[in-house]
Amino acid sequence: MLEIAKSDIVSRLKFDNPWWNAAESEKTQFDDKPRRKYFMSFLEVVKDRSVQRAVVLMGPRRVGKTVMVYQAVRSLLDDGIAPDRIMYLSLETPIYTGLSLEQILMYFRELFAHKRETELFVFFDEVQYLRNWEIHLKSLVDSYPGCKFIATGSAAAALRLKSNESGAGRFSDYILPPLTFAEYLMFIGREDELVEHLQVKTTGKVRWEYGCKDVQGLNEEFIRYLNFGGYPEAVFSETIRGNPEQYIKSDIIDKVLLRDLPSLYGINDIQELNRLFTTLAYNTGNEVSLEKLSTSSGVAKNTIKRYLEYLEAAFLIRRVERIDQNAKRFKRAMCFKVYLTNPSMRAALFGRVEPDSEAMGALTETAIFSQWQHNQQVELYYARWNSGEIDIVHLLGSKQTPSWAVEVKWSDRPYTARDELNNCVEFVTRNPDVMQPILITSRTISDTNVVYKGVSFDFRIASLYTYELGANLLRRRDDDA
Repeated sequence: MLEIAKSDIVSRLKFDNPWWNAAESEKTQFDDKPRRKYFMSFLEVVKDRSVQRAVVLMGPRRVGKTVMVYQAVRSLLDDGIAPDRIMYLSLETPIYTGLSLEQILMYFRELFAHKRETELFVFFDEVQYLRNWEIHLKSLVDSYPGCKFIATGSAAAALRLKSNESGAGRFSDYILPPLTFAEYLMFIGREDELVEHLQVKTTGKVRWEYGCKDVQGLNEEFIRYLNFGGYPEAVFSETIRGNPEQYIKSDIIDKVLLRDLPSLYGINDIQELNRLFTTLAYNTGNEVSLEKLSTSSGVAKNTIKRYLEYLEAAFLIRRVERIDQNAKRFKRAMCFKVYLTNPSMRAALFGRVEPDSEAMGALTETAIFSQWQHNQQVELYYARWNSGEIDIVHLLGSKQTPSWAVEVKWSDRPYTARDELNNCVEFVTRNPDVMQPILITSRTISDTNVVYKGVSFDFRIASLYTYELGANLLRRRDDDA
């Protein structure tokens, strides 16, 4: 049997790295695509040589990891890094199958006579296709102090699991979530048209406030965002926008459920996992319990616990814990809420949503929680008791006292039917340290300092609040970069 010749592998490396050829160095793939708001902070991590670590770029499928890598290559070239000091390859390419990372690196170094201490940038895309990739990558980090290694992958469960187990002290994880609503509006060129940006100075600090220039237009784009807007490729492709269900379900959800997770964890009953995920997706934004999930999906409770961990590690779902009316956590959490990390997945499975769909309330809540994925440090809860519920509660510090709360609505009704705010009044009465005004999202109404039974409320348009969350979180990321 013939083995793949070294010359063929080197030829493929040259094909994958066109900037090595002076005639093609002015253009890289995806130059025409806008940069995600994550780009600058990612580029800083790529350039940072103060610590000897590889960067592991993780995230769900189709959120723009490969595009961001190519854009990083472009920036390095523009900054004057010699083209022959940058190598990119996708380990999904068949010709690299069976090769170790060190073999490929050796071919690259030999090609340009790089010394061991030469400062290089090496990008390994889709690294999960290499067995024991984490062992190989850790060895390279230790052996080649001059190289900055960047690895990406879509099988997020494997990346998270193995980078934690085997890469301690050698890997820096970088998470790329789906598009925020703010990024979506930027990508389609309607951000400034629909949202007003105001800089406000208070006590020497600058903060941003946002207003809605066109409520109907903003809500229309919010519906589109719920249906397909979490995926950059869907935003730019008219074909995908015309059939987001096929694209998202077959190319994103099915590949994770039917290929990635079973191969990683040895799951034998793929249909069992699929039934559970379908149940969770339908109930996004709602409270579920292990007992009810077991009954509705036909999966044993112990198996459900494992599957929930897998689905969360693969960035498909997020679990949120419950607290009671006194903001106390339960010792045995039998009930919890589940949110899809990207609301577009529900539309792909069960059909597109319209402004008056029954699912809009839960999907609005899902969209708001998906913005909070862009801040890994904030722990959010929901409060539920016999007579009421609060959708989002933030607990502060070691004492875990509630600091602020949000009630999510896709309706203007609570603005006039004030008795629908009784649950918030009860919660504030029991937890007087909660910051007022309590935020209530609405469909079209915006008003401040509305007082009901001694409690102050702010009403904010849900689509604008979703925009505001993503814009502020990513603005802080840019400031940090």
